[in-house]
Amino acid sequence: MSQPLTATQLRTRIYKVLDWVLATGQPQEIIRNGQRLLIIPVSKPKRDLEKRPKRQAIACTPEELVETHWDESWRPDL
Repeated sequence: MSQPLTATQLRTRIYKVLDWVLATGQPQEIIRNGQRLLIIPVSKPKRDLEKRPKRQAIACTPEELVETHWDESWRPDL
């Protein structure tokens, strides 16, 4: 599908064209009134896992969590 398509061809194959662009990552050229247009995939920014704050997990059952007392570690002044 790397050949340029006219707007009419695009209209008849829009979903196939969009699926192809997403699957291959290659842009698709469209010709409309003598001008070129491109359909291109926009990549999602990758989240940097190293920059995420570290979190601690509590290994317990839900019942144990309900009965947990935080009095000793609670510090509202921080």
